[in-house]
Amino acid sequence: MTDNAYTRPRTSLRSRPRADEGPEVRIRSADEWDPWFATLLRAFGGTEASPEGRQLWHDLAEPERSLGAYDGTAVVGTAGALSLRVAVPGGSVVPMAGVAMVGVLPTHRRRGLLTALMRRLLDDSRERGEPLAGLTASEPAIYGRFGYGLATQRIRLAVPRHRVSLTPPPDSGRVRLRLVDPAEAAAACEQLYAARVPLRPGMLERQPGWERLPLLDPLADRNGCSPLQCVLAEDPGTGLLLGYARYAVRPEWDASGPRGTVEVRDVEAADPAGYAALWSYLMDIDLTETVVADSRPVDDPLLHLVSDARRCEARLLDGLFLRPVDVGAALEARRYAAPVDVVLDVVDAFCPWNTGRWRLSGDAKGASCLRTGDPAELALTVRELGTAYLGGTTLAALAAAGRVREVRAGALAAASRAFTGEVAPWLPHSF
Repeated sequence: MTDNAYTRPRTSLRSRPRADEGPEVRIRSADEWDPWFATLLRAFGGTEASPEGRQLWHDLAEPERSLGAYDGTAVVGTAGALSLRVAVPGGSVVPMAGVAMVGVLPTHRRRGLLTALMRRLLDDSRERGEPLAGLTASEPAIYGRFGYGLATQRIRLAVPRHRVSLTPPPDSGRVRLRLVDPAEAAAACEQLYAARVPLRPGMLERQPGWERLPLLDPLADRNGCSPLQCVLAEDPGTGLLLGYARYAVRPEWDASGPRGTVEVRDVEAADPAGYAALWSYLMDIDLTETVVADSRPVDDPLLHLVSDARRCEARLLDGLFLRPVDVGAALEARRYAAPVDVVLDVVDAFCPWNTGRWRLSGDAKGASCLRTGDPAELALTVRELGTAYLGGTTLAALAAAGRVREVRAGALAAASRAFTGEVAPWLPHSF
């Protein structure tokens, strides 16, 4: 056992509470999917899922990591974890428990069920050796108390295509564009996506089955849009795939003429020429007025291609909320932009095995993070570590908000530089 190892919890995901503890929290059985999923939908307002969406999440959900809160035989709460892998600074792809499908019925709220579900999921993640846990939040205020910090942000863009022009790089004219069936091009697009994952922290490695998610396009969810479309950017000489965009068009007319919207689902490209060519195409679709993209990186190159970024109406939104499950393993898994040698005094009220002092030593080649008895140099909670982990928010910014405390003069500036990333972290899709 190394210095930063921890003792496994005595209770497992499969243990049963005492009868006097209220609803039982346990793993759902395979034949309990329908009532379990119905409870989740009810907790989110009762809107029915499309058959296609229901089937996809049935297939992606892991029964052995799906928890239900049972009041007798009735499912009154749900939560699950997905075995995901996320890119971290330095290019490694690290196991992450993707906390998802969390809901408690209104009849059973404020009884501690959410806390019990979160407790069991994190204990299980620890037993599995996952250094990180992450989630997307319908209500962000809920999850800070469980140690999750906002690690990635995204922007929503609404580009008025007749009032904004693009200035693409000189070689973008060499790119060939080709409309294809999204399903037929899926394998090639997934290969390009996979190559992009290590280049931006926060991106998810799509494991078998997850390639279906970006193609999900049920008629019931289109809200007047066309079926999903896909355009490829290719090198005309070699046929090499340079990028792709998936989108749909929402036709709309008024007395003055067409006012349609291009709703962009995905844009990925291997080089600037392919990226600019794809956006030029999206902004030149006939009978449309606005190009909307709901989730782009905050440092999206598009903002430097357009003639007027102000008119793109960029709106900042939250993305991935992250927390270390094992502080030592998590901080060792990533690389650092500058040499760092700092003692962190970490408080983790929800996962107390992380609480204590940790010496982090690392650089661009590797890192170690071990428990130490040396004096603390920076003091923070695990939530701040989660916020700063992917490099999108600096420790200095958190210190300015009073959430990181510098104990040794100079420690903050050095650690903040080391944690900062070259590109903004970004979660490309929810889970």
